[in-house]
Amino acid sequence: MNVDKKLKWGIMGAARVNERLLPAIIEASNSELVAIASRRAGAAKATLEKYAPCHRNVACYDDLDALLNDANVQAVYCPMANNEHVEWALKAIYAGKHVLIEKPMALTVGDIEVIEVAALKNNVKVMEGFMYRFHPQHARVKEIVESGSIGDVLSVRASYSFLMRPARMYRIASGFKQGGGAMWDIGPYAIHSLRWAMGLSNTAKNGKPAEPVSVIAHAKFNEAGADIVTSGVLDFGHDAQGRARFGHFDVSFERSRKSEYEVIGTKGWVKCHAAWVFQNDVPVISWALEDGKYAEERFAPSNHFNLEIEHFSDCVLNDRAPHLTFEDAKANCRAIESVLHAAAANSGLVSLS
Repeated sequence: MNVDKKLKWGIMGAARVNERLLPAIIEASNSELVAIASRRAGAAKATLEKYAPCHRNVACYDDLDALLNDANVQAVYCPMANNEHVEWALKAIYAGKHVLIEKPMALTVGDIEVIEVAALKNNVKVMEGFMYRFHPQHARVKEIVESGSIGDVLSVRASYSFLMRPARMYRIASGFKQGGGAMWDIGPYAIHSLRWAMGLSNTAKNGKPAEPVSVIAHAKFNEAGADIVTSGVLDFGHDAQGRARFGHFDVSFERSRKSEYEVIGTKGWVKCHAAWVFQNDVPVISWALEDGKYAEERFAPSNHFNLEIEHFSDCVLNDRAPHLTFEDAKANCRAIESVLHAAAANSGLVSLS
């Protein structure tokens, strides 16, 4: 990492995620927050004062375009509403800014392709914001699976939920076609962790996620057409020995906070008890083998938002490819689209092949 340089960041919007993201930019060793903007008068300044009251020398704009026109800003974080990601990501790219886009990158694979082409044309880095993937606990899960101790991975289960509060009702005010609902909010985590974990192997070790061939899904929709709860199964086809490989997912706005996934193999299993962790939390994974061995492993607290920002800043400063690629973003989007179409269809089944 080039520690002599710092990437100069701007934040587009005063979204609630700034509670974690804004301090992460300030605290990251290779980053500097230089600007924040919101379309609501005074919101940018209020956000800075709320989450970084002692931080100075940050331009606060009441206009998003003003931030994009700020020559001091080299990279932007885009936490806009899901259906606005494409518009503002493209504006940032055409302004010559590198862009970290809050998940989901876009609501269609076609829109992600448009962003990809624009990024290549304008020679900027773009990455989808899955902060959880940068926490050290997931590297340990990968290490356990690739050691071969739990055998061949045949099943993964992912459950993500939180209880919807009045302040968050905007997440279900529009239908899933406009980016509302659980699948576009917390579903990206569930699908992403399923694909990543199913792709782990003690033989391949190529680090590439696995991709499903079909999906069965069921959901509860509100009057706006937003899913409140969605559950289903991704079919990852058969392995070389002809064994079925399934990924089970469940996301909900009606249940208590949960963000866990479990990888089940032919000789044992490993479980991540909380993918969403706060910086002072003590993460825990557990594993068990067929021979009766069982263990729980605890990790030192770690801020995955800081690690995400440091990673992306390093990619820009040292011209490296982001860990999360456009291909990964497109594959995740394709699976989510299919889940929602399956849940909305009478049959509940949509083929991805």
